[in-house]
Amino acid sequence: MRFGSRLLRFPIPIPLSGTCIVRDISKTLAQCATNNFRTLTRLYSTIKMSQDSQTKWVAEKTRILNLPIEEKRSLYKSHVTVYGVDPWPKHATENKVEENRKHTLDDLTEFKKITLDAGKSEDLAGKVSIFKGDITKLEIDAIVNAANSRLKAGGGVDGAIHRAAGPLLQEECNSLKHCATGDAKATGGYNLPAKYVIHTVGPQDGSASALQSCYEKSLSIMQEYKLKTIAFPCISTGIYGFPNRLAAHIALRTVRKYLETNSFVERVIFCTFMPVDVEIYETLMQMYFPLHKWNYVDGPSVTE
Repeated sequence: MRFGSRLLRFPIPIPLSGTCIVRDISKTLAQCATNNFRTLTRLYSTIKMSQDSQTKWVAEKTRILNLPIEEKRSLYKSHVTVYGVDPWPKHATENKVEENRKHTLDDLTEFKKITLDAGKSEDLAGKVSIFKGDITKLEIDAIVNAANSRLKAGGGVDGAIHRAAGPLLQEECNSLKHCATGDAKATGGYNLPAKYVIHTVGPQDGSASALQSCYEKSLSIMQEYKLKTIAFPCISTGIYGFPNRLAAHIALRTVRKYLETNSFVERVIFCTFMPVDVEIYETLMQMYFPLHKWNYVDGPSVTE
């Protein structure tokens, strides 16, 4: 049917009689109105559910963050405080790392990319730790999650953190929508001993600059939220395939540079769940956080 120069299309055939035309057009419009109402109803329900979900995680996040510590501890079975994690000097002495761990020529090449402020080494050595345990047990200000860009619960440390925190962590992550590689975003810790979770997305292509950015952005959030203690997993070294040793150099170098100019930090904990990472960090911590006055560039011999 044409109206002027325009062709009008109706979902049902248009009868020829005037009475039928009016009746059937009214019926068609009523069907359209009914369908639109159903669509609007579904849309409203979806929006309402989303708002209810957001209201729930916002309220619970605020409640938990303001709980006295003894009440909060009822949310989790066990925990490790920062005082239960030995600072680096004590760990190094008790594990005899200077005798058992020797750096390589490749380590020395990487180490030469940083110039240490030697006058701060003694103080900073007491601000870092190696933790051979479960990052989800740490009762500190923030733990870092090796997340994916969609901020959906995955495997490894990501899945462990989501399971321990409970479903509201995912609800808050959904509100953040996305996190780019090398970036970081913060959420509440919910049922975790840690107050906050800082989600960062490590590179899958071996980009050293992107991995460095993960640590820098996480530390920046730490400062923004006025936090004093933080724990890092080994970012990107799992299924993302970043070389463990190079990843440790980047982590330690970035943290060392940050600590030299940010005195508010009380402790940075490196969580080394795999034995290979324990060995690597015990070796490299001697270089970046030395317990002696000489520099490793001019220090003792190295292993090939």
